Amino acid sequence: MATTLVLKVASLAVMCMVLGCPFAEAALPCGQVQFTIAPCLGYLRRPGPSVPAPCCNGVRTLNNLAKTTPDRQGACRCLKSAYSSLPGLNAPALASLPAKCAVNLPFKPTPTINCNTKYTI
Repeated sequence: MATTLVLKVASLAVMCMVLGCPFAEAALPCGQVQFTIAPCLGYLRRPGPSVPAPCCNGVRTLNNLAKTTPDRQGACRCLKSAYSSLPGLNAPALASLPAKCAVNLPFKPTPTINCNTKYTI
């Protein structure tokens, strides 16, 4: 089942890169955002006491890549869209993910976050 989920996310990432996602106005492509965070899907479905290292590496990489306002807002929209299209993800695990990976964000990522707020900038 986890293999199927990873395959779906990878397929979505490839489609976004080839066809262009509606979030393509950001300098950071949605497919790249999804690919970077894909190692977190297992944890977000079944959170454990610690976040797997590949997931935290992805969170840190995304934080380092998304430095501009359009990048951060585009990444936010992309992740929000991915969250709504992948059933069974744990919202509290998502909200705590940056802190557990030692990434300091001025907001908590949630499925209902407003990606246009000053906090995602």
